[in-house]
Amino acid sequence: MVETIVGCKWSLAVLAQIRQGVVRPGAMEHALPGLSTKVLNERLRKLVRYGILARHAYPEVPPRVEYRLTPFGQKFSRLIDGVEQLQRELERDR
Repeated sequence: MVETIVGCKWSLAVLAQIRQGVVRPGAMEHALPGLSTKVLNERLRKLVRYGILARHAYPEVPPRVEYRLTPFGQKFSRLIDGVEQLQRELERDR
């Protein structure tokens, strides 16, 4: 699971957007140039399947969907924070 998510630049970018408070797919698409709707939907489905995100669909017209980190997703995010910190330390020590 970690390899699948960390190995995909779009999964990490989507997670970063959600952690910054961007929870609607349309807003994520606008915030991430180059990310197609198809790839975004694939990444969101995968993150939901792994239990990192929770999907909430509102019964409205037009339909509205939002994504949030699950408790497991919050723990997973801390793991990503640790990896990013390690990367900064490596770059600083070069």
